[in-house]
Amino acid sequence: MLRAFAGLGIRSFGGPIAHLGYFRQEFVERRRWLSEAAYAELVALAQFLPGPASSQVGFAIGLARAGYAGALAAWAGFTLPSAVALVAFAFGARWLAGALGSGLMHGLQLVAVAIVAQAVLSMARSFCPDRARTAIALGAMLLVLAGGSAAAQIGAIAGGAIAGLALCRGASPLAAPELRVAVSRTAAVMALALFAVLLLALPVVRGATGSTDVALIDAFYRSGALVFGGGHVVLPLLRSAVVAPGWMSDQVFLSGYGAAQAVPGPLFSFAAYLGALVNAGPRGVPGAALALLAIYLPGMLLLVAALPLWQMVQRAQRAAAAVTGIHAAVVGVLAAALYDPIWTTAVHSRGDFAVAASCYVLLAGWRVAPLVVVVAGAAGGVALAALGG
Repeated sequence: MLRAFAGLGIRSFGGPIAHLGYFRQEFVERRRWLSEAAYAELVALAQFLPGPASSQVGFAIGLARAGYAGALAAWAGFTLPSAVALVAFAFGARWLAGALGSGLMHGLQLVAVAIVAQAVLSMARSFCPDRARTAIALGAMLLVLAGGSAAAQIGAIAGGAIAGLALCRGASPLAAPELRVAVSRTAAVMALALFAVLLLALPVVRGATGSTDVALIDAFYRSGALVFGGGHVVLPLLRSAVVAPGWMSDQVFLSGYGAAQAVPGPLFSFAAYLGALVNAGPRGVPGAALALLAIYLPGMLLLVAALPLWQMVQRAQRAAAAVTGIHAAVVGVLAAALYDPIWTTAVHSRGDFAVAASCYVLLAGWRVAPLVVVVAGAAGGVALAALGG
């Protein structure tokens, strides 16, 4: 299991949707570890839950094939290659100085503009195909821009669920389940209880003790627990968690986010870069490991909790309507993040706009590999620095 997923972790470029394609090719077509219908069911469940969808699907495949040890091996194999690469970038970035270093960092920030713009438009096509869902997205965007805080983002997602119940009643429940995973009801209840206890208790312990280690765990755990709609949606949550309290500058944050596009594997591995550099907790490799575990834990706990109950949940019409509204709301949350902090931090001149727009055309129009786009954006940033902006 570790070998199979490590191979995917090394070569799976292109984001969560591409990852799901790699998984299907490897485990449905080539290895025949599960049927087409069972795989589709796993993908549907991962889309229903908060957390990193492709990583949750991989975790569930490992769980179905080889139990909890297999699930852990699947997660480690898929996640660690990108996490190690980003920690190496974090250490190397400290020695990037002068025009070359600043230009490189700025170029990666401009790549982030193109990446998130593509994510917003792609998600809008999928999640906002009608007036009702477009209105939900618009309302969520306005709320986040007006509030400018993590609370506003949570309120936007909750409001999307409520609006979905009212406006998206025609959402279709998913098909009857086929997949069978050996998770007992006791294990499911324990996983759900642990998820809730950590979500509620960590802020209390953080306030009572003032521990920076607990603060780091709480920040990344809360970010991982509130992500609906794909890895890119974690961007505003992580920014609120690490930039707002002064643990990291916007420039360092967005440089790492741009670098995260150059590595294969899940975008949540960005947490390893942040954990290595934040001015809180252990920092370095221990901080990276702590942040990585904290951001992934809530999604995996929810997956274990949901698997035995999935058949009942997926037949509920009202649940489908609420999730439809949530998906539309996260488009608005991400659109707000595209403006602030991404655009406002990275684009300051015509040259900046030209590089960002060129990266977007390469990515969305010409379908160039993300790694090539990252290299092109970094080169553009260096060129702008050499020319004086």
